[in-house]
Amino acid sequence: MVLEYIVGATLAVSLVSLVGTAVFSLSPRHVDKLLFISVGFATGALLGAAFFDVLPESLAELSPESALPIVLAGIVTFFILEKFVWHHHHESHAHSGKKGHVHHKTAKEKPLGYLTLAGSLAHNFFDGVAIAAAFLTSIPLGVATTIAIALHEIPHELGDFGLLLYSGFDKWRATLLNLATGMTSVLGGIAFFYFAPHVSQLESYALAFTAGTFIYIATADLVPELHKEENRTRSVIQVALVVLGAVVLWAVSQWLEHGG
Repeated sequence: MVLEYIVGATLAVSLVSLVGTAVFSLSPRHVDKLLFISVGFATGALLGAAFFDVLPESLAELSPESALPIVLAGIVTFFILEKFVWHHHHESHAHSGKKGHVHHKTAKEKPLGYLTLAGSLAHNFFDGVAIAAAFLTSIPLGVATTIAIALHEIPHELGDFGLLLYSGFDKWRATLLNLATGMTSVLGGIAFFYFAPHVSQLESYALAFTAGTFIYIATADLVPELHKEENRTRSVIQVALVVLGAVVLWAVSQWLEHGG
């Protein structure tokens, strides 16, 4: 039954890759609104999942001396991946332009799109591992982790889709390639499910690593986007969305933990 949960959750997260196609058919104003809401809420959801669910579950099985270095390893690993693989992602991010506009470039910039796809393969594989490790620990933790990952995938997938368009891919080819790379989360989840029983406490170590990646994505990727907002009223709304995201993740995990 756990494997079915893992496959279903990773498939659901993979389908988030289709959000790019849907959203980029909207007006720039609507794209801007969606990003404004999703980035703030996802920031809180990731931090809430990391500190309320994933890390405590890891520490329930591991000592702080064992778990915390793995948390740091998760942070450093994603820093290295972004520094050397995904470093173009933020330079050409879909919502770094004014009100979500994406400008198409000529074919000479296509290697940038392929680099984005390569980075997405690794990113989505790690997502699958995180989901599998969570479900192997408990169903409520798996659901909470899946929600947090799905939420942060919305701005992430919008950025990837926009960058593929920027790099010269047409809309439908970008959609198919984004969906294909998204499916690697299913592979990550299945691989971890079958490999975990052979390594003692691997789920707990994977959860510690996941906590580190959640903290990194929230603070290094999403918070800088929030800081670009200069309007005081919208900034207050962003703070409220961050808090709401954390509270909602905590509430969902508690509700699931106590039998719904």
